[in-house]
Amino acid sequence: MMRIIIILFAFLCTNLEATEFSLKKILNLNEPWGSTFLNENEFLITEKSGKIKLINLKTKEISEIDHNLNVIEYGQGGLLDILFKNNTVWVSYTENIGNYKTTTSIARGIFDKQRIEFNNIFQAYPAIDSPYHFGSRLAIKNDYLFASVGERGQGMIAQDATKHPGSIIRIHLDGKIPKDNPKFIDKKDWLPEIFQIGVRNPQGLTLSPFDRKIYISNHGAKGGDWFGEVKKGENYGWKILGWGGTNYSGTKIGPKWKPGFTKAIKYWVPSIATSAITIYKGNEFNEWNGQALITSLKDMSLRKIDFSNLENIKEEIIFERKIGRIRDIQVHPKNGKIYFLSKESLWIMEKV
Repeated sequence: MMRIIIILFAFLCTNLEATEFSLKKILNLNEPWGSTFLNENEFLITEKSGKIKLINLKTKEISEIDHNLNVIEYGQGGLLDILFKNNTVWVSYTENIGNYKTTTSIARGIFDKQRIEFNNIFQAYPAIDSPYHFGSRLAIKNDYLFASVGERGQGMIAQDATKHPGSIIRIHLDGKIPKDNPKFIDKKDWLPEIFQIGVRNPQGLTLSPFDRKIYISNHGAKGGDWFGEVKKGENYGWKILGWGGTNYSGTKIGPKWKPGFTKAIKYWVPSIATSAITIYKGNEFNEWNGQALITSLKDMSLRKIDFSNLENIKEEIIFERKIGRIRDIQVHPKNGKIYFLSKESLWIMEKV
C-alpha cells in the first residue's frame, strides 16, 4: 500500500510541474518549409513550391512576394529555408541546373515587400540527378552564414571533402569565403566553403543565444537520427558510421560512433525524423531557457532536450501527433511564444 501511495504522489507531482500550454492554428498554407521574423508582427515563410509569403500575425493578412529564383520543386527539394537580418534576406533552395541535375543553392537579396531580386552566393558542387537529401537550414553567427547541405542519397560522398554534399558550409554573409575555414588551416584538400563533413540529411540548424555555438539535427537512415554541435574541421562519419541505424533494406551500415569522429549529443533509434531545431530563449516558457527544442516529421513531436550536463542528457516529449508533421519552429523575438510550420498550417504555442 505504501508503495502505491509513493508512486501516486510522484505522478501527481510530475503533473503539477508539467508546463500547461495551448496549440492554436493561425492560418492554412501550402507545404511551408522555412520561416523568419521581420519584426514582432510580420513573418516571412517559404513554401516548397517556390512561393515567399509575408504574414501579418495581427491581421492574419497574407501577401506573396515575387522573386527571380530558379527554384524547382523536385522530390524532397524546393524552396527551403529563409533568414532575415538588417533588411537582407537569405534563402536556400533546390536549383535546376539542367540535364536532370539539381543542387542546393543559397541566394541573397535586399528585402522588398513587392519583389526581391536574389543573387546566388553559393551552389553545392557537383549538381546531382537525385530527388533526395537537399538539407538545408541556415544560421547566422556574427558575419558568418552557416548552411547544411544534404548528401543527396549518395552515401560516401559525405566523406569526400572535394565535394559539397554531406557537409556544413560556412561563408561570409555576402558569400565570400572566410580565411580561417579548415582548408586554409589544416585541410588542404577540402573545398574552401566546407566547415565540417560527414552529415546525411540535416534539416535543423540554429545558433544558441546562450553559448553562441551552432547546433544541428540530422536524419539517419532507418534509425540513427541525432542532435549535436557543429565543430570546425571535424567529421560526423556518414556513411562510415550508422549512428545506430541500418539501411532501409535492413543491412548494417557501421557502428554508432567510434573515436576520430564527432560524437552527437543525442541519438534516436528508432528514427523520429528530426526536423527544425532551436535553443529556446524567451519569457513565455522561461523555465525552458537554454534547452534545445527538437521537432520531428515522423512522430510529429516537439521534444525538449536539457543538455547542460553532457553526462546526463534529459529528454521530454512536450507533445506528439497534435499538429501533423512539423517542418519549422521559431520563437517570437519579444514574447517568447513558439510558432510552428506543419505540412499545411502555421500554429502558435502559448501558456494557458
